[in-house]
Amino acid sequence: MGSAAPRSTIQVPERLGLTVPPGAEGTRADRFVADASGISRAHIQRLISEGRLTLSGRPVRSSQPLAAGAVLELDIPDAPPSAPQPEPALDLTVVYEDDDLLIVDKPAGMVVHPSPGHATGTLVNALLARPGGYGMTAGSERPGIVHRLDRATSGLLLVARNDRAQAWLTEQLRARRIKKTYLGLVWGAPPAATGRIEAPIGRDRAQRTRMAVVPDGRPSVTGYRVRERFPGWTLLELDLVTGRTHQLRVHLASIGHPLAGDPAYATGPARRGPEGLGRLFLHAWRLELAAPSGEGHIRVSAPLPAALDAVLERLRAEGGPGGPGAPSGQGPRR
Repeated sequence: MGSAAPRSTIQVPERLGLTVPPGAEGTRADRFVADASGISRAHIQRLISEGRLTLSGRPVRSSQPLAAGAVLELDIPDAPPSAPQPEPALDLTVVYEDDDLLIVDKPAGMVVHPSPGHATGTLVNALLARPGGYGMTAGSERPGIVHRLDRATSGLLLVARNDRAQAWLTEQLRARRIKKTYLGLVWGAPPAATGRIEAPIGRDRAQRTRMAVVPDGRPSVTGYRVRERFPGWTLLELDLVTGRTHQLRVHLASIGHPLAGDPAYATGPARRGPEGLGRLFLHAWRLELAAPSGEGHIRVSAPLPAALDAVLERLRAEGGPGGPGAPSGQGPRR
């Protein structure tokens, strides 16, 4: 696939102050800032989702109506210098493919799309090296991308192969019709075999790079089932009902069972993880969705990476599995 020509860059300061003039009251924040700055509304919405638009020091929602005289501050990170380029040397594991979509198994450590500090080596760079096209409704910097995984998270990711599929998948995600199930190893022993966490998530006001359970956050729901128990640790199946930034990590930490190896939301032994763990123990294991073509149902799973499976094998050897959901064979069931 040929590379797109670099888009012109709007020259704006790193921190932009905008005052809402009389007559503009009631305008949505994302629309007002896009019109006033000349930056695309989609890019403004991404910046807002990262907590980069504030009013009196507090994050602003995209849909928030503004009052006349309000003074907004927009933090604009450095943009990648050019459109992403194909990188054939990057490995890409495709676990499902049809005319409308790919499902890839992203390795831990790979960023999904170019961003400040990560202009190369991303999943998008690997995708561009494959023949064929992708949906471009999210812009040339994110061909085919409809959702993301954290850099430290491995597992399944949907990629749209055309604009129609990208719009359809985006709407399915918004309507919560795509089931995303993760495997995560957590510190401690959740008392119930199944559970549901409903707690609003927003930007942590004390540490802007983190998320937290906050009273005025966005509604967020996580379901879990105990799959296997070990002394000091529990392997969970996790249903990502909503899709907030760092949702699983924040929710599990909020109930006292942070994910093993989480450098941001865990402390002490949980942050270090069990012996042999060198990364966050979180893997996007299974995806279930209706086919964009309307013909049939897609259900795909990706086995745990060998490094995570080895951690479980060590725990089994040390203390033995127990409790609900203990599998009879190696690794998670497909």
